[in-house]
Amino acid sequence: MRRRSSTLLTRLAGVVAGTVLVAAAVLVGTAPAQAATLTQVTGFGSNPGNLAMYAYRPDGLPSGAPAVVLLHGCTQNANTYFTNSGWRKYADQWKFALIVPEQKSANNATACFNWFEPGDTRRGQGEALSIRQMVDHARTSYGTGRVFVSGLSAGGAMVSALLAAYPDVFTAGSVVAGVPYGCATSMVTAFTCMSPGVDKTPAQWGDLVRNAYSGYTGPRPRVAVWHGTSDYTVAVANATESRDQWTNVLGVSQTPTGTATLPGGTTLERYGADVVRVYRVSGMGHGTPVDPGSGADQCGTAGAYFLDTICSAYRDAVFFGLDGSGGGPTPTPTATASPTPSPTATPVCVTASNYAHVAAGRAYASLGYAYALGSNQRMGLYNTFNMTTLKQTAANHWVIGC
Repeated sequence: MRRRSSTLLTRLAGVVAGTVLVAAAVLVGTAPAQAATLTQVTGFGSNPGNLAMYAYRPDGLPSGAPAVVLLHGCTQNANTYFTNSGWRKYADQWKFALIVPEQKSANNATACFNWFEPGDTRRGQGEALSIRQMVDHARTSYGTGRVFVSGLSAGGAMVSALLAAYPDVFTAGSVVAGVPYGCATSMVTAFTCMSPGVDKTPAQWGDLVRNAYSGYTGPRPRVAVWHGTSDYTVAVANATESRDQWTNVLGVSQTPTGTATLPGGTTLERYGADVVRVYRVSGMGHGTPVDPGSGADQCGTAGAYFLDTICSAYRDAVFFGLDGSGGGPTPTPTATASPTPSPTATPVCVTASNYAHVAAGRAYASLGYAYALGSNQRMGLYNTFNMTTLKQTAANHWVIGC
């Protein structure tokens, strides 16, 4: 069991006490017809980071189903985040597993994941390796396939570390109120990283990720970034720096290819062929966006650091392709998980309006025009009158004609 500096941890606790302060909830209450519960798992590996593992497997989970790793914020625990974030609703509905690591006070006095400790964020070390071992255990024991990751604050910063260190493990990730990978390398520099933030060029941020797994040439995860515009705990500038990091890593421009206005005063920016997303939630402070209700795109329980604005779990699940249109089992992660069917021996050809192509994820809209996803071929006006036939040539890649 590792020891931490109590003095620095006390200082960090004072800074991030408002980060994610929620009382521990009782073990998940379940509906009468739902027997599955969040369950602690032991013996999942050597566990060099000394983390606890919890898992949730919905009733009827098929072999090869995807899995999502959920990382809580400071002073939270696995059950708190599982209960309130809204992810359980979609795990039950779309049949994917949840892996929920939990920090221990022996590692960090405020239960923050140690996103600022190089020994916990490098490939093959510490907490990052413990989480990797949880994923491997789920694949072996539950038969899970593609793996995604999402987390809040310190958990969001750890998402950045996992995507950088293990691009061969995670298909996509969501950084909620977090920071870019490599922003801090100690608890002292963590303060500056959180606020006012650290300014680097896109190439400098990108090099930090590339150096996290030197020599890796395979596909990279897609990334969603969430941040409230009134977040005074983790400065809003971190959303832009995270955008710069991941657009550079994925080789796309820092200029959005499309924007949209969503519920809850949220602005969505898409980059490249929808490989990076940035959600800016107007007026929201520090926390995970939720939207309690029974609607298809509503989820979660509002409370301290679970903020009633928009259901981020729904948007991320769809972005990850877990809604049944692109979340099928694929043993090897790809960098561009798509909400479209995987190509087969016979090319998939679809004729529809340009508006329908965009809605289905085969194209994106920019400046009033529609463009084939992956190829950037201009299809014409973004409306219901223009009809276009698209052919899928690869995952997340469409061209005009068949």
